[in-house]
Amino acid sequence: MVEAQFIFTKLTNSFRVDIPNLEDLSVEQIQEIQKFVEDRKGIFNFNTYSFIINKNLEYEEFTKLTSVLNIYAECGLNIAYAQPATRVGFGQYKGMFITDVPDSYLLWLKNNYRGEQKQYILDEISKRKL
Repeated sequence: MVEAQFIFTKLTNSFRVDIPNLEDLSVEQIQEIQKFVEDRKGIFNFNTYSFIINKNLEYEEFTKLTSVLNIYAECGLNIAYAQPATRVGFGQYKGMFITDVPDSYLLWLKNNYRGEQKQYILDEISKRKL
């Protein structure tokens, strides 16, 4: 069985995990990861092979958690991700940092938002490779 690859990125009030080898995992492994995310009220995005959980968690805590829950994965840390300075000024995520907004909402904004924060949104989409 292939071991999942998790790339952990610490955000301001949440964390994001990319799974570059998602297509190589078994259905059971994907369901296990999906349950892990749902139990923590996170958002799993199959389009970007990633999930976001709105909890403040450090990398070491995340690796311990996956170990305790018997989620077998090779974990890596993404330290190049810049901390945000821009907050969303409108809508349901008003006040949140743009880096903490779910992928689906960013993609919706890309096509529907025309305001002054448009470039920040496009930059974040580019960073996430959406």
